[in-house]
Amino acid sequence: MFLDTDFLKNDEIRLALEKTVEGDAEKDWVPAYHFGILNSEGTRVGGCDLRIGHNDNVYYGGNIGYHVDENYRGNHYAGKACLLLFQLAKKHDLQYVIITCNPDNYASRKTCEYAGGRLLEIVQLPEGNDMRKSGEVEKCIFRFEL
Repeated sequence: MFLDTDFLKNDEIRLALEKTVEGDAEKDWVPAYHFGILNSEGTRVGGCDLRIGHNDNVYYGGNIGYHVDENYRGNHYAGKACLLLFQLAKKHDLQYVIITCNPDNYASRKTCEYAGGRLLEIVQLPEGNDMRKSGEVEKCIFRFEL
């Protein structure tokens, strides 16, 4: 199920596999890869993950999640990581991926634009959604054609 990920690198960053997580049908979770984002010096500057598959949880939570440590922001590391993750998503025969963010998270919205996403909609999270239970209300839904 999980593939080799050594190819996830370019001249500026490398994605270092930290763990894989099997899907959980009971929780409606799809399998996922989790990576550290390393800069060209090998310093961990953030992290990202790729969730393989599509369902309601992925629509609201996204196929890709990312974060960049505060000291390393402003270098497009998240966007560059997304572009690398798109290659892995293609190897899993995904035709598209979804990335979501809160409407007021302008840095994440810029990342989605940098990586070529199309804003589908801004939606209210459904009542039973885990993110809603933790206080989140809305999500921007971006789609990326692979």
